[in-house]
Amino acid sequence: MADDYLVRIGKLIRDARQHRGWTQTQLAEALGTSQSAVNRIERGNQNISLEMIARIGEALDSEIVSLGYAGPMHLRVVGGRRLSGSIAVKTSKNACVALLCATLLNAGRTTLRRVARIEEVYRILEVLGSIGVRTRWINDGNDLEIVPPAELNLAAMDTEAARRTRSVIMFLGPLLHRMDRFKLPYAGGCDLGTRTVTPHMTALRHFGLDVTATDGTYLAEVNRDVSPKRAIVLTERGDTVTENALLAAARHDGVTVIRNASSNYMVQDLCFFLEELGVKVEGIGTTTLTVHGVARIDRDVDYAPSEDPVEAMSLLAAAVVTESELTIRRVPVEFLEIELAVLEDMGLDHERSTEYAADNGRTRLIDLTVRPSKLQAPLDKIHPMPFPGLNIDNVPFFAAIAASAQGQTLIHDWVYDNRAIYLTDLNRLGAQVKLLDPHRVLVDGSTRWRSAEMMCPPALRPAVVVLLAMMAAEGTSVLRNVYVINRGYEDLAERLNSIGAQIEIFRDI
Repeated sequence: MADDYLVRIGKLIRDARQHRGWTQTQLAEALGTSQSAVNRIERGNQNISLEMIARIGEALDSEIVSLGYAGPMHLRVVGGRRLSGSIAVKTSKNACVALLCATLLNAGRTTLRRVARIEEVYRILEVLGSIGVRTRWINDGNDLEIVPPAELNLAAMDTEAARRTRSVIMFLGPLLHRMDRFKLPYAGGCDLGTRTVTPHMTALRHFGLDVTATDGTYLAEVNRDVSPKRAIVLTERGDTVTENALLAAARHDGVTVIRNASSNYMVQDLCFFLEELGVKVEGIGTTTLTVHGVARIDRDVDYAPSEDPVEAMSLLAAAVVTESELTIRRVPVEFLEIELAVLEDMGLDHERSTEYAADNGRTRLIDLTVRPSKLQAPLDKIHPMPFPGLNIDNVPFFAAIAASAQGQTLIHDWVYDNRAIYLTDLNRLGAQVKLLDPHRVLVDGSTRWRSAEMMCPPALRPAVVVLLAMMAAEGTSVLRNVYVINRGYEDLAERLNSIGAQIEIFRDI
């Protein structure tokens, strides 16, 4: 009985280690033991104490292997510290999830380089694994290999994982080529108010897809006699809408023209990936895409998504609010040019390196050094626009930046119903953010940040903004239940600590 218990514990540890992408040697180093000891533990051949189980759970950041029930993750932030040195931008969260959905188009093996190890990616991997797609982390957990089965088993889909990500809606485009009838759970993700899926349905109807929503499920039926007869005009220039239309067009045996398309960073990465699959895409970077589809795709491909401009903006904002000099490496500058122009007008002292190519060979990168600056509020309001305008996801960071500047700034987040409301959480930390309506806030600058203990906002970017403000505030702050941050950022606390922050991860046990 005891031996069976040890085997079960060992299997849990092995699964948690593999989920994190670690080797036995890496876990051994984290625990201060040997690889052979870890091997014996995982095979159930070594007695293991509750203390060691708890240490393994902490090392693997696993809620499966822990002492008792491991509750939500929290952050304890000692603020008022200057950042220094340099930090590299990770690959794009939004590109990675789109590429994972796009692997359903391919019958061959896909290798994605430096995939973001974040909760959003893990949820998509759980969904893919549940329907028969084989995925594994390779090259010390840096890269991801995806091999689809001949037939998908949608009936076995992990609906719980699917409901925790909005990205699952991008299964519609690939799946309509693989089966005539299927079901998908409602898409989830951040709490950002009403986000209609109607533009997706309108675009995909051109490919014969008809979707009925009932009881928390999308019921999809495909009419093979229907195909695009003219250009598809998207009713919303949205990123995921454009990606879904691209995924549907990729395996349509013919030419599809998509107008009013998003030309944002994740859409461009998807287009570059489709070209690796043999799908010709004209007009990349514009609002009109012409897709030369391929009825069957069976290729072994190797692709490296580009860096995340929103993470780059996060790091830039961290330097501004903490009044630090920081070099941010591998910044995808073409997707931050408007933000940098606005900040330059506000008085940002910064320096840019010569441009160089990302690993995909297409996206332009720079190294950006930010220095402490006396910022003035912008003359115009801060508001997002589709690319090449100011990125929708970068708007919240201007709330923290505006709170650090002299003067008053109007921020108009017209895209999401609720997100501007979460920016008022900065008031708990000493800011003066006045909510004018669900989409607009007025920020008074020259904030003297103060520490506080608070719950994490349920939306990704406002949650990170609150964390950055805590880093600027003298004293110790606590940000509780940060799952939403882990959805979009890989090891953010540890990486900020590497450049001078003091952030401790802890749980209620």
